[in-house]
Amino acid sequence: MKVALVTGGGAPGGIGAAIVTTLQDDGWTVLVADLGGDADVVGDLSTSAGAAAAVDTVLERHGRLDLLVNNAGGGVLRAFVDHDEESITKTIAGNLLTAIHCTQAAIPHLPSPGGRIVNIGAESVRNGLSLHAMYNAAKGGVHGLTTGLARELAPRGITVNCVAPSIIATDAVKGMLADPSGYSQEWNAMIEEAVALIPTGRAGTVEEVAAVVRFIASPDASFVTGQIISVNGGSSMS
Repeated sequence: MKVALVTGGGAPGGIGAAIVTTLQDDGWTVLVADLGGDADVVGDLSTSAGAAAAVDTVLERHGRLDLLVNNAGGGVLRAFVDHDEESITKTIAGNLLTAIHCTQAAIPHLPSPGGRIVNIGAESVRNGLSLHAMYNAAKGGVHGLTTGLARELAPRGITVNCVAPSIIATDAVKGMLADPSGYSQEWNAMIEEAVALIPTGRAGTVEEVAAVVRFIASPDASFVTGQIISVNGGSSMS
């Protein structure tokens, strides 16, 4: 039995939910930790206590943890100068601190060799999408955590990688694209820019992101570590 903990997977129609379904289809036993929604563990993962409680729940129920997917994110998207203390804290905590605390809690329990950590980053870190400067500060930290930790854990046979999606057609994004009237002109311009940056001319799907997570989590990816893997339709290429 392979056991995974996926953070931020409680919202239907999101990337996290697709990752959960894909891993389950691949034979994984998956627990979801989130602030609410359809989660097995409900709590604030941006704190060390909340992250430890989530990992402890996995161990109590299944006795092992093979894979951590740091998918929890969110935060506030707005012009950098318009951020205040609350929105800065929310954005950094929701994206970077959750990854830090959950990873610290999980590492002692991951199999050595064979353990897997997959972080969900962001293509906007590379392409500088409008309204994303503060969000990119948080997700850029996740990218940096990935490479540094991959080197640190490589001698133990634990891989650490990051999947960086561009704009993805989650249920929320589909709603924005279908009816932009409920959003500000600045917000709609940002969504249009996000799609326009993609040579393939469309948003990605949650299933396309989940498929990359599935590969990284598999034994076939045992020699892949420290990588920022873009799922971006070509919006940046290197």
